[in-house]
Amino acid sequence: MRRRHPLPTRWLMTDERLGEALPAVVAQLPRGSGVVFRHYATPAGERRRLFEQVRRIARARALVLLVAGPAFPGANGVHGRTARNATGLATRPVHSMRERIAAEQAGVDAIFVSPVFATRSHPGAPALGRVRFQGLIRGARVPVIALGGMTVARARTLKGIAGWAAIDAWGLELRA
Repeated sequence: MRRRHPLPTRWLMTDERLGEALPAVVAQLPRGSGVVFRHYATPAGERRRLFEQVRRIARARALVLLVAGPAFPGANGVHGRTARNATGLATRPVHSMRERIAAEQAGVDAIFVSPVFATRSHPGAPALGRVRFQGLIRGARVPVIALGGMTVARARTLKGIAGWAAIDAWGLELRA
C-alpha cells in the first residue's frame, strides 16, 4: 500500500472541548504532525467554517489533515469506522482485535488504537492498559497510533507504535 502523505508520528484529535483555542493549538503543532478533525457535535455550517480555518493553518504548517464524519474537500484523507484506502490517507479507530482485523482488511494506512490509558474524552471507560494494548497490536500489519491518555512520556514507554495522538496533552506537551 502506497501512502500519499508521510504518516505523522504525533497527532491532534480535535473536539469541541478545545473551543476557541483550536486554531492556536493547531498553529503550535510541530511541522509534519497530523490533525484528525472531528467536531461531531458542531452544527454543519460552523463545522465547515472551523474546518476551513484548520485547513489553512495545516497547509501553512505542512500538517497532515484528516477529517472524521462528513467529509470536506481539502483534507489529506479520512478517519472513521468505515474508512477505506482510496484517495489520500485512510485511518480507523480500533478498540478490539475484531476492529483491528477489519481495518487491516480494508487496507487503511494506519489504526488509532484506544484507549491505552484513562482519558478525559471518555470518563469512566475502561482503558486497555499496557499489557492488553501490546497484545492487541502484536502482529499488526499497519502502523499503530496510540490514543487515550497519551503524552510524550507515555508514548516513549510503548513498543511497536508508529506514533501517538491526544487532545489534552497538546497544551502540556508541545515543547517535549
